[in-house]
Amino acid sequence: MRILYRHLLPIAVLALSATFTQAAELSSDAKSAIPKDVQQLIVVDYRAMQNSSAAMALKEQVLPPELKRLESALKNAKLNVDKDADVLAFASFRDSSGQGTRIVGIAQGQFQTQSILAGFAKSKAKTTVVRNNIIYPMGSAGMSVVFLDQTTMVFGDKSAVKDALDARDGIVPNFLTNGEMVNDMGTVDRRAIWSLLDAKGTQTMMRSVLGDAAQLTDYDTVRNRMKSSRYTMDFDNGVKFDLAVVMSDTMTAATCATLMKGMLIMKKTSGSQLEKSALDRTTIDSNSGTLTVDYSSSDSEFAGLLSSPLFQSVVK
Repeated sequence: MRILYRHLLPIAVLALSATFTQAAELSSDAKSAIPKDVQQLIVVDYRAMQNSSAAMALKEQVLPPELKRLESALKNAKLNVDKDADVLAFASFRDSSGQGTRIVGIAQGQFQTQSILAGFAKSKAKTTVVRNNIIYPMGSAGMSVVFLDQTTMVFGDKSAVKDALDARDGIVPNFLTNGEMVNDMGTVDRRAIWSLLDAKGTQTMMRSVLGDAAQLTDYDTVRNRMKSSRYTMDFDNGVKFDLAVVMSDTMTAATCATLMKGMLIMKKTSGSQLEKSALDRTTIDSNSGTLTVDYSSSDSEFAGLLSSPLFQSVVK
């Protein structure tokens, strides 16, 4: 399950010792700054991430490079993200020119906006004006940031930030016009950590999840019936992970569930006792055209799994 672990577990580990009392919800202003054609959206309660130094250290090893680059740019620009951010989101979206995907970050919190802007002015940073918005450079990393208001900042490559402003200002369609994803968001945004993927993002993820099974000659037919997916993670009582993959029909969902169950059986034959226990705690099913994967364990059991060969193999 390479893609799932690469995107989810690095973030999830950060909260192993935390108790979540608030959900990672995006404001309307933040949602409107995300372009419509989202491939994947990841949202996390960032304040809870800071509660475990060991988890933060592990995150540095396994967080995807593109997300690490964005987060590092925030810190290097001395924007006090560790202290002031409550929610952090990353959106991968297709640019309007069709040249590929871009990633934009959004931070929500109580930022010392006047102090930050005074610092930019003191450094004589060269700004870019887009309508009523001022984009500031963030150091030498090539990243930029713009404040939508005192509680919301958008950051990333300047081109991605401009795309976000075009979406927020109504120049191009934004996330709020993506009816399918907005509906899916309503089922997950009360969770501490959650993610949404569109059809292409889901197909990429499932190819990795299915491993050798994805080499089957009829996989393209199955792949084209994957519509979207979402996953969440909670830590209120141990660790709980839920994945739902929406298919176009019940047969495809059942077929994928059968393939994944077969994978688990194969993994159990070669895994350690700890890994076998983790796989025993994983439930795979399908219902009404939706494939579901559920995993739960205690904090200590999950922490032990992180050093296992199984975990190491899926995060490489």
